[in-house]
This record gives sequence, structure tokens and C-alpha cells, in this order.
Amino acid sequence: MGPAPQHWTTSDGPTRHLRLAGIGAGPANLSLAALLHGDPEQPNVFFDRKADFTWHDDQLITGATLQVSIFKDLVSLSDPTNRFSFLSYLHEHGRTYHFLNAQFAEAPRTEFRNYLAWAAQSNENIAFCESVERVDFDGVFHVTTDRRKVTADNIAVGVGTVPWVPDFVRPHQGDTQFHVSEHLSKSKGLGGKRVAVVGGGQSGAEAFLDLLALPESERPERVVWISRRRNYFPIDDSTFTNDFFMPDYSDYFFRLPENKRSELVAAHLLASDGISESTLRAIYQELYRLQFIDHDERRFGLLPNRTVTACDRAGGGTWELTLRHNDEPDQTQCLAVDAVVWATGFLPAPKTFLEPLLDRIETENGEFRVNEDFAASWDGPPDRNIFMQNAVRGQRGLPDVNLSLNAWRARRIADRLRGRPAADPAMSFIEWSAKNSKDTQWTV
Repeated sequence: MGPAPQHWTTSDGPTRHLRLAGIGAGPANLSLAALLHGDPEQPNVFFDRKADFTWHDDQLITGATLQVSIFKDLVSLSDPTNRFSFLSYLHEHGRTYHFLNAQFAEAPRTEFRNYLAWAAQSNENIAFCESVERVDFDGVFHVTTDRRKVTADNIAVGVGTVPWVPDFVRPHQGDTQFHVSEHLSKSKGLGGKRVAVVGGGQSGAEAFLDLLALPESERPERVVWISRRRNYFPIDDSTFTNDFFMPDYSDYFFRLPENKRSELVAAHLLASDGISESTLRAIYQELYRLQFIDHDERRFGLLPNRTVTACDRAGGGTWELTLRHNDEPDQTQCLAVDAVVWATGFLPAPKTFLEPLLDRIETENGEFRVNEDFAASWDGPPDRNIFMQNAVRGQRGLPDVNLSLNAWRARRIADRLRGRPAADPAMSFIEWSAKNSKDTQWTV
């Protein structure tokens, strides 16, 4: 166990100096908080404006599973003895044997969310219901929240992502036009309606399957699944592709030119953003049941390889979607629906609290430029760091927004704070770079 909970002063009292102030308490910063927990030389607190921990709670559809191994928890791949591991969570709740006996092929996502909530609630350095309003700097960082002020040598920004929808959708958002991040709340009112799900990734697949499988009293009349991709493609979870999610490759990727990094992210998107095989199989089996057993083929439609170019109001409170076929651009379709679920992804959350420092931080294609330890490049002292978590996919690749390298990235930051050299990364079997290759003797 760590030290007793800190009794923090309010904004009316004196400030408290920290080694690290964290902004946001999602999985990325929770990992860092776990690795620093109990270290008296690293006093820290992580602020989060939410009242309590949440993690895509409105997308926790029954049957939804993780797309990564449970070993890719907050700490195990960097510190397997840490008390905030997934195994520690199972043990503390007396369910280790039950979890093993359940033989989950893929861990339930709700169980992993509950694990993350447990880690947040068990760490006295996590402060929920407190919003960071601004960060200033005069040799130390001054962090102002809506409840207090603290100073810190370093800050770690891990505020996650926000839902994204096309610009033409934003004026219409409501009960019949909503992002998939609101799915469980908003889908309850779709019984008897014609519904379109837009987005060909895992979230779109889960929403489509959930709507098809609702009880008869809540079931939409028809559900159409639209995707820009040419088909409903599976995630590439094969062995060598998973080497993209190892520290060795992340460091190699970081050293590449910007144009090459962009090319690789686009080329390997399905390594991170494809659909789980189990979800695709469940959808296909549901479609088989509807068409050949229930003879209810009108209940669904599949429209891949199409881009939604417009969404306009139609008569009777309905919507008209305009679709352009990607291989046949002269072919457009108009689809009349009563509601649209936009499974169109997420963007990094805005960081308005850093506004006083923005002109001092270098950027690259809309991201803060970071060094090898995820510290932003800025004009401040080298021992005063602004660490960026889950916000530099363009510089670190697909794993930056994935759980796979959470613990390793947090370890890099923790080592930097402690003045230690970065731990050697896990080496791939693959020699990603031609530099210093062990097989140069074979080249001609």
C-alpha cells in the first residue's frame, strides 16, 4: 500500500509542490500514476474533470471484448509485480480462478473497464471532479484547477480523445443523429425506425450487431451498415503484424521522416482499426438467421465502399443520406432513414488549459512535437517537462492510441522523472532498420 491519502488545500489555502501534475486520468495517465505510486521522491496528483472514472461507458455493449491481451494492462509489461495489475484486480476481488475457468478467448471489455476504475479508485493520487483550467510557467508549472492551485516540476497531459463527426452532421446532432459513443443511451429509442450505422471499424460493427439483435419491442425496422472501406475488414492480429505494437518498432518509427510515418500509418490502419473476427462471425451468423431462418431479409442492408457526402432533413422528421460510390463516382444513392449512428472515430481532445504556453511549444502537423521520452519540445528548461500521452500518433504510430504500449510509454516517462536511463526496449525478431544490422556481413 502507498502512503495515506493526501489532504489537498483548496484555492483559498497555500499551494502544494509536486514532482508531477497529471492532467486527465484515463488509461494512459493511470498507467503512469500506477508506476509512480508509493515513490516518496515523486509526489504526484492526477486531475480529471469527470465525477468518477469512465471509459467508453456508453459503448459497453453486451458481448463487446478487448482487442488486445489482458497482459497489456496498466503495468504488467513494465512492472509485473505492481499492485495495479489486472491479476491483482482479479485476486483482490476473489475471481482469479473463475476468470481462468471461463476461458475467455477475448476478455470482456466491461471487465477491463471495471479493472481500470478499480485502479483509479485505489490510487489516492487520482483526483476526480476537478478540472484543470490553465497551466502557467515561471521556473515551475503553476496548475490552476476549479478547486485549487498546485505547482509542479513536470506535467503529464493525458486527456484522451473526443468524438468526431463530419462537419455537415454537427448542426443536426441529437436523439436521431448521434455518435456511437452515446450508443447505449440513444439506441433505446430506435424501435421501429430505419437506422443507418456509418463507419466500418469495430465500433460500427458492434453498433450494427447490437441493433440487429435487440428484443422485438426495441428492434429497428431496418438497419443499414455503411462503410468507406471496400469490405468489412478484420483486424490484422497476426504474429508479425503485432510487432508493430512493440517498443522496438515504436522507436524505429519515431526516427523515420514525417512523410514516411504518415504513409505507414495509412498502410497499416487495419492492424489497429479492423474488426475482431469474433464480431464479424457473430454478424454473419445473425444475417444468416434473419435471411434464411426468419425470412426477414428486409431487416438489414450492407453498403460498403461508399462515402456519405451529405445528410439533409427530409419530410416527416426523417433524414436523407447522400452516398457516393468510391469505385463508381458517377453513381450516387439517396437513403431515407429515421436515425443515424455515426461510428466515425475520435480526435485528440483539445488542450485549452495549455494556452498560456502554446507559443513556446513546437508542433508538427497539429501535434506537439515530442522527444524519445514523450516530452514536448519547448523553450523551457530541460528538467521541466510537458509529457504528452495518447496524443502523438503521427510521431509514434498506431500504438500511441492503443493500449498495447501504455505501460512501456509510462515507464519511459517514469524513468525520465527518476533520472534513470530508459530501459532497453523489448527487441523484435525483425531488424526494422538497416543501421547497425547484425547481418551486414551478408550484404553485397
